[in-house]
Amino acid sequence: MNLFWSILIAFALGIIAFGIIGGCLFRGIVLLEKLNKKLNVLVPDKNKVTEVYESYLDDKKKEF
Repeated sequence: MNLFWSILIAFALGIIAFGIIGGCLFRGIVLLEKLNKKLNVLVPDKNKVTEVYESYLDDKKKEF
């Protein structure tokens, strides 16, 4: 009977630990998504000059 209760307690503690770890990981993903949205607002998009320059560099790399 002691084995049964030990298994039952270990099972319950395992579920609780899994819930805590899963909840922390989920919360971390949510916070990273919010941070990404805020940073996208702060960082301006590339302008046309930068895009043309980068495409020029890519074309030069392809020639070599």
